[in-house]
Amino acid sequence: MTATTVNQVLLSREEDDRRALLFEDRSWSYRELVREGRRRAAIFRQLIEPGQAPHIGVLLENVPEYFFWLTGAALSGAVVVGINSTYRGAQLEQLISYTDCRMVVTSADMRHLIDGLDLGPANQDVIDVDSLEFRDRLDIEPFRERPAIADDDLFLLIFTSGSTGLPKAVRCTQGRFARTGDHVAGVIPLTPEDVVYSPLPFFHTSSLFTGWSSALSAGVPIATRRRFSASQTLGDLRRYHATVLTYTGKVLNYILAVPEGRDDADNQLKMAMGNEASPRDIVEFARRFDCRVSDAYGSTEGIIIIRRDPSMPMGALGKPAGDSLTVKVLDPGTGRECPVAEFDESGKVVNLDVAVGEIVETKPTTSFEGYYKNEAATTTRFRGGCYWSGDLAYRDRDGWFYFAGRSNEWLRVDGENFAAAPVEAIIGRHPAVRTVAVYAVPDDPVGDRVMASIEVADGHSSDVPDIDPTKFDAFLASQTDLGPKWVPSFVRFVPELPKLASMKIDRQRLRREAWEHDDVWWRPGRGSSLVRLQESDRERLRHLLP
Repeated sequence: MTATTVNQVLLSREEDDRRALLFEDRSWSYRELVREGRRRAAIFRQLIEPGQAPHIGVLLENVPEYFFWLTGAALSGAVVVGINSTYRGAQLEQLISYTDCRMVVTSADMRHLIDGLDLGPANQDVIDVDSLEFRDRLDIEPFRERPAIADDDLFLLIFTSGSTGLPKAVRCTQGRFARTGDHVAGVIPLTPEDVVYSPLPFFHTSSLFTGWSSALSAGVPIATRRRFSASQTLGDLRRYHATVLTYTGKVLNYILAVPEGRDDADNQLKMAMGNEASPRDIVEFARRFDCRVSDAYGSTEGIIIIRRDPSMPMGALGKPAGDSLTVKVLDPGTGRECPVAEFDESGKVVNLDVAVGEIVETKPTTSFEGYYKNEAATTTRFRGGCYWSGDLAYRDRDGWFYFAGRSNEWLRVDGENFAAAPVEAIIGRHPAVRTVAVYAVPDDPVGDRVMASIEVADGHSSDVPDIDPTKFDAFLASQTDLGPKWVPSFVRFVPELPKLASMKIDRQRLRREAWEHDDVWWRPGRGSSLVRLQESDRERLRHLLP
């Protein structure tokens, strides 16, 4: 019988001595993984009434214990809540209590993050996996039961990396996780000789879905490190003989920022698989490390997949999986399909004001399992029988999609709405720009002004001189497709943009910080040139901030 739940997949590997987990200089077989999972399951099963599915908050780095608790939950029917370690204070407290965690598993170096917080039911049981007390508790008869676990039994709560407010907790069942593993393992495809390397946190879908679920499905090992390091990635790939790298966000960009070596292609990597890499990074990564890069658009909710193709135009996102005609670009206000993008003779889009809309699956069939305890958010995603992704795009006449940002990344300047991503693409043409984030800061009295934070590429100064503001203004003026309302009113040059744990840019932090930095340049009046922002200017602007 084909396994339809994570529980069944793990039980099928209970006597399997092939490698399952690689970490630092150690490895664990599937047999050992299941055994360790049973020992953890026995601990929380002591605390729970029979028939209940306890929620276990896991606040750990990518250490083996994370896998042991995932395994224990899958075997016993418990639910793992992946706790984002970048959260602090009230947000972290709300995340844990809101998701009804019965216990929290953490480590000595992360325990301080929850000390003093009200964790609800979990107050009574916080486990430090580095403590002697925990080692004593492991000296227990392993959990041997085989509970009846169905495909639709909840297995994970995964928080989306939203840029505003507290992220929503996406429900993932035992069946969805198993199906995802089968799908990804077949797309790669994984063979018995493969090793999957997943360096991002395991509260994130990249490492969970693209990484562990596929490795588990194929019965191959997954390798990881305590926390992502761009400079250590190539060494890890060689150490573990990894053939597949999973990523999301700016991971490829940061790896490429490490100085190139003549022997970079001397590795066993055959594929990097993920999403949100730039076209330039995809091409360069494939060349430098002699592998294939499979980059696709997808969301934590799992409804829409848009795949890249070698035949697509430069800058395109791809086409919907299976060339689906039901994925469209709709105007969020009217619900009508947006007109296709029109290009001038130089290949620049001339009608972005009407061509950009929200990516929508008009006939959803993939089962989105909803947000935990948030019916309003689920209803917002499903309106009028359609699934609204919250992401912006435009399409050309051949059906290729082009990413235009998030729905919460609209800017409104002088009554005109536009998306951030096309502005970022234009600024990104400057040779000294490695990464750029464009976002709204408040205007006076209403509306937005455009601010751009620019991460300077290697080989250029990180504190402005190599990107002289006057020359940067001249560059912006030479970009004929940069609309007058798109021109940044504030520009900040930084050595590194702030990132979330998923390696995506932390736009919420950038908007919150606004111009409260010494390295900001601005335009005092409309049409004026960039000048350095002075403290007296900040004082006059501060009343605009919330």
